[in-house]
Amino acid sequence: MPKNAFYAQSGGVTAVINATACGVIETARQHSDKIGKVYAGASGILGALNENLIDTSLESDADIAALLHTPGGAFGSCRYKLKDMDTHRAEYERLIEVFKAHDIGYFFYNGGGDSSDTAYKVSQLSEKMGFPITCIGVPKTVDNDLPITDTCPGFGSVAKYIAVSTREASLDIESMYETSTKVFIIEVMGRHAGWIAAAGGLASEKAGDPPHIILFPEIAFNKEAFLGRVQKAVDEQGYCVVVASEGAQYEDGTFVADAGMKDAFGHTQLGGVASTLANMVRDGLGLKYHYAIADYLQRSARHISSKTDVDQAYAVGKAAVELAIEGKNAVMPVIVREADAPYTWHIGEAPLSEVANVEKMMPRSFITEDGFHITDEARAYLQPLIQGEAYPPYENGLPKYVKLKNQLAEKKLPTFEPSK
Repeated sequence: MPKNAFYAQSGGVTAVINATACGVIETARQHSDKIGKVYAGASGILGALNENLIDTSLESDADIAALLHTPGGAFGSCRYKLKDMDTHRAEYERLIEVFKAHDIGYFFYNGGGDSSDTAYKVSQLSEKMGFPITCIGVPKTVDNDLPITDTCPGFGSVAKYIAVSTREASLDIESMYETSTKVFIIEVMGRHAGWIAAAGGLASEKAGDPPHIILFPEIAFNKEAFLGRVQKAVDEQGYCVVVASEGAQYEDGTFVADAGMKDAFGHTQLGGVASTLANMVRDGLGLKYHYAIADYLQRSARHISSKTDVDQAYAVGKAAVELAIEGKNAVMPVIVREADAPYTWHIGEAPLSEVANVEKMMPRSFITEDGFHITDEARAYLQPLIQGEAYPPYENGLPKYVKLKNQLAEKKLPTFEPSK
């Protein structure tokens, strides 16, 4: 009898993470001689710890196919980092106990660096416990900060949304600056890596086009230099558009907008860089301003997803299953760029040990010498990732998305009590 599989979504979801789920489930169904049922974790990895396993075999082929154009996380995700395996082994052992109880031999973990670390550790421990699990990390993160892969599924669609929104908002500001707003700031995601902020630079086509300023986490923020650049843009263009990464930070590493809280992964809770910068503009320059926070809108905007991103998201899900049935373990499918124009790519693989907990920052060569914009090299990298449209079907003027049954399998184990 073929072993069953477990698939889980981790961390912040994207406009295309369900396209990856579609790739995993459809491909597994095509190899029913090798893989039995695909169980999905209700609320991500918590679904395994709590033995809340969604039986995807009860979903129709049509509904699974509709995941390709449905945003959010169809099975639920979570921000939950398993504790250190050496000091809190119980959580990892619980995962393997659940997998054993449900005859699960494949683990597909769809997330970023922390998820890759978990999948890698489970692959190691399962061998030692005598119930080996084939563990495949499946890349996903809007931050585009996983190493080795050319890009991360989820990023291309966020990049497209930010580039389009920056261009459209800039036309609004340009039309009103004589009597209204002089400075507009859009805050985008990106804790340590400025990839999303960089995408805003695609809105410009020639010198002087907005955005006039991009703030990257990789470049130390200098208040005086920032205000000087704002004033220069207003003097020369009549207005100033700023794209600011939430992770913008001072030279000492302090975030410009530190909310003073930590998330479930121990990361500083960010948010508010746009309002902080707006106050600087008001107090330092006395200019009228407006700001917007893209927040969840940027990562959930399936209606304007990049076709390149959708295709790659599905491809890594499909490849994850194919790698598993080939006998590969503790690896991640990655996107390998062959050429920029026309953009061509293929799927390769990387060991999870080289992916786990490694962040890929923007190369300095992608940022202009003054630190406020992107270079032609960055544009050549970014431009292909936002290409193509893959609109969802519409009904009554709104996108038509699928809602799965998400019926849970019967539990077989006692309730799990997590260690403190």
